[in-house]
Amino acid sequence: MLQIFKPFRFLPKQSIETKANEILWQMQQTKEYRPASPLDTSRVAEFLGLDVLWDKIPEDEDGVIAARILPLERLIEINEEILELGEGFSESTLAHEIGHWVLHIDSQGVDQVLREYSPGQFIEIEPFLCRNEMNFRGMEWQAQYFASCLLMPTSSLKKVIQGLDLTRWRHLYQIAETMGVTISNLVHRLKDLGWIEIEPTSKTKRHAAFIVLGSGNNSPSDK
Repeated sequence: MLQIFKPFRFLPKQSIETKANEILWQMQQTKEYRPASPLDTSRVAEFLGLDVLWDKIPEDEDGVIAARILPLERLIEINEEILELGEGFSESTLAHEIGHWVLHIDSQGVDQVLREYSPGQFIEIEPFLCRNEMNFRGMEWQAQYFASCLLMPTSSLKKVIQGLDLTRWRHLYQIAETMGVTISNLVHRLKDLGWIEIEPTSKTKRHAAFIVLGSGNNSPSDK
């Protein structure tokens, strides 16, 4: 059996974040790929030797397919309908698929298969599918966490939030725009870092964010 997809295994958050940071560091060392803020995820895909295609992906018997990866073609296909949701959703979706490639697809196995099979020889490998109704556990959660770390590195966030008040939605939206992400993705990332908590004010009002005062590596004020 061709070993293309890695079996699922538990990955600590720190391990996932380290993989995202390693890619950003490697890009930083390559002049033509040095990352800027907001991050252009298509450049990340290109750096990793991946092609990206926005196209209409037909539904299958299980419903809508948001994106899929064709490993042997080193191709990420994303449903063009996602473009209608805005740039932040588009970047997050591509970053999510890059996360699957890095975490769940054996790129060395892909290279080995391509070396062992003759040009033009048919090789049947099922694509790696992602759907709109994602179950954010297991592989999907890992890929989404990778996407958050890639788009919003801790070091970059610390610089961007300087002088801003994380209890103000206006400032949170400003940070989200600077990082090129959705407000939802930003809030989840800040909460995960332990920099804010979300406290419901009422059933009819929006949630309010407030800083979790801390110290050490979890403090947003650390430089």
